Amino acid sequence: MFATLSDRLTSTFKNLRSKGRLSEADIDATIREIRRALLDADVAVPVVRQFTGAVRERALSAEVSRALNPAQQVVKIVNDELVAILGGQTRTIAFAKQPPTVILLAGLQGAGKTTLAGKLAQWLKGSGHTPLLVAADLQRPNAVTQLQVVGERAGVPVHAPHPGNQGADDVLPAGADPVSVARSGLEEARRRQHDVLIVDTAGRLGVDAELMRQAADIRDAVQPDEVLFVVDAMIGQDAVTTAQAFQDGVGFTGVVLSKLDGDARGGAALSIASVTGRPIMFASTGEKLTDFEVFHPDRMASRILDMGDVLTLIEQAEKAFDADQAEKMAGKLVGGEDFTLEDFLVQMQQLRNMGSIKKMFGMLPGMGQMREALENFDEREVDRIEAMIRSMTPGERQNPKIINGSRRARIARGSGTTPSEINQLLERFEGAKKMMRQMAKGGGMPGMPPGMGNLPGMGGKKSRGKQAPAKRAKGARSGNPAKRAEQEKAAAARAAGQAPAGSAFGIGGGPAQAPDPADLQLPAGLDKLFGGR
Repeated sequence: MFATLSDRLTSTFKNLRSKGRLSEADIDATIREIRRALLDADVAVPVVRQFTGAVRERALSAEVSRALNPAQQVVKIVNDELVAILGGQTRTIAFAKQPPTVILLAGLQGAGKTTLAGKLAQWLKGSGHTPLLVAADLQRPNAVTQLQVVGERAGVPVHAPHPGNQGADDVLPAGADPVSVARSGLEEARRRQHDVLIVDTAGRLGVDAELMRQAADIRDAVQPDEVLFVVDAMIGQDAVTTAQAFQDGVGFTGVVLSKLDGDARGGAALSIASVTGRPIMFASTGEKLTDFEVFHPDRMASRILDMGDVLTLIEQAEKAFDADQAEKMAGKLVGGEDFTLEDFLVQMQQLRNMGSIKKMFGMLPGMGQMREALENFDEREVDRIEAMIRSMTPGERQNPKIINGSRRARIARGSGTTPSEINQLLERFEGAKKMMRQMAKGGGMPGMPPGMGNLPGMGGKKSRGKQAPAKRAKGARSGNPAKRAEQEKAAAARAAGQAPAGSAFGIGGGPAQAPDPADLQLPAGLDKLFGGR
């Protein structure tokens, strides 16, 4: 969603990094570009003025003029101000001292309240709570049925005493009373000892008096601890107007951004918290019930500035990866056992449990520069790799070296691929196995000179395998004829008690001479960079 804004800001800061000192004209030009980027992203004009004013004031202060790297200091200032307009501190649900905690969802029709109710319920259930959903939206056609389906998928019960509107018209059925449904839901939660009650309310295509009156009546009936305003992050400037109307008519304690995975310009997210003074608490990032996360202003600011969101990536990895399996894998590698295709398959499956690979890579710093490559990445590639490995026999997974031409053809037929794709998989696997073996020995990354992994701070351990070749004894003759002749000449000069020409202290050996590739102990393949074959 913030791709365009991120690209504009990154390009602006890239121009600053080439300057050792920043003049007032440089800062004005930077502020001008930031203002254009924010306006293009549909950020509300008052918020843009407030933001650029704060950035300019701090950029012209002593904290930039005295900084060792003024450009980085400006980036830090922009990051701090982005965090401020996004709400500052992370805030989650304030639970009631006396259960149940009542959460009321409000917003326009089509904002995604019903789906979000299921996502919030599943998130709360995963945190050890026992939520109950209440279907108080009796006006939108089949809204009650939709909430029941979502609740079933989330494994959360739904209180729905009235079937709601079953027709095609968006009207409230005769005898339907959303307020009494909400009130009976609260009584049901207390009777069945649910500690959280989530009330899904009706919306409208636009703000009107009837919508506000109904939402206010439900609020008065259940006395919610949290009123969450659900807003579509793709509606642009209207988000601020709608949020202000709900704040005045119903009042809300927090904001939930839905459809944050869309391709709109995202100005709503940068405007609502600043205009209404209410924090953004959650974000919906996809269609699955698991595509739901706590909104962290500092992490979102880092994403916008293309500095990544490694903390969220780590949290997702901790949820998806099996700790026992990871410990077993580590023990296997330390014990000297080889990395097999069976292990590779397990790692791939745990990677898939984390969600979209595109999203994961997008959380890494600097990946904005590779956005086009990420967009072109085919998520189904993981499925093809899994199909190829599953088409192998247990013996082939344990020892891929036995896979000959006929076996490749059989595996290709079984997985719906080609023998060349099988070859590519085996080549990539061999590379991964070498890397795992090297890391297990403590030798650092493959291709590093022997012993480099054992340097302080490299995290390596002494190798238990073959030792590095012994150093050449002092005075030994080089295998290079030219260098050997130079050594013999220097030895003769030392024997005669004369210092070689060009040496100030009787050591050295004449004019500086470039080392010959034949005498360098280079890692495999690196000698090609120096003209070797």
